[in-house]
Amino acid sequence: MRLATAATALALLTGTLTLAPAAQAAPAPTPVPVVFVHGRNADPGVWGTMKDRFRQAGYPDGDLFAWGYDSSQSTNEVLAGQFAAYVDSVRAQTGAAQVDIVAHSQGSLPTRWYVKFGGGTQVVRHWVSLGGPNHGTSLAWACSIWDQGCRDMTPNSYVESHLASGNETPGPTQYATFWSDCDGFILPNSSVPLSGAVNTDVGCLAHNDLLTDAPTADGVLNFLKQ
Repeated sequence: MRLATAATALALLTGTLTLAPAAQAAPAPTPVPVVFVHGRNADPGVWGTMKDRFRQAGYPDGDLFAWGYDSSQSTNEVLAGQFAAYVDSVRAQTGAAQVDIVAHSQGSLPTRWYVKFGGGTQVVRHWVSLGGPNHGTSLAWACSIWDQGCRDMTPNSYVESHLASGNETPGPTQYATFWSDCDGFILPNSSVPLSGAVNTDVGCLAHNDLLTDAPTADGVLNFLKQ
């Protein structure tokens, strides 16, 4: 033992001892851009509070996007294609192969149509629906006569029946829904959860409070980390 210690000391003095390189830190995971999608008669500005919470969680501004659209248009014939083009533009701008989607209310339908029927299962890593009319809402009958977007949200509409057919959560995409039993816009409230998704009851929140509620935002952030 003394001979080994002496030899080591001599090597240090003469500069002949080779030290093992320090372990390199694991590279940080590549960020996945998030695309927020508003609901009926809204605009991208509704995501201000949610975006702030994402920034506080470490997301850079360059990875946070919000798509705006005309909610009176057809989900399958117009909006899903427009959304696909927007996702392509986000991927081109960021260089990312995939995106995460967080949709509120009616925004759940064109985004989900894109995932299920527009080839989005290979592009969308996580899909999140906040108070989405995923199986329709009876309230939409009130505006369905003059508004195609409302017709798409009625129970058993063409859009709703096709989205519900077969596997509701297809492909490698991970799905989550957040719903409230005090939501006065999605009737019944049980319309929101999907088979095969992580479905979270957030308690008694108003429909638009899902956009600003801190525990809901934390739940979304935790899901996107999976």
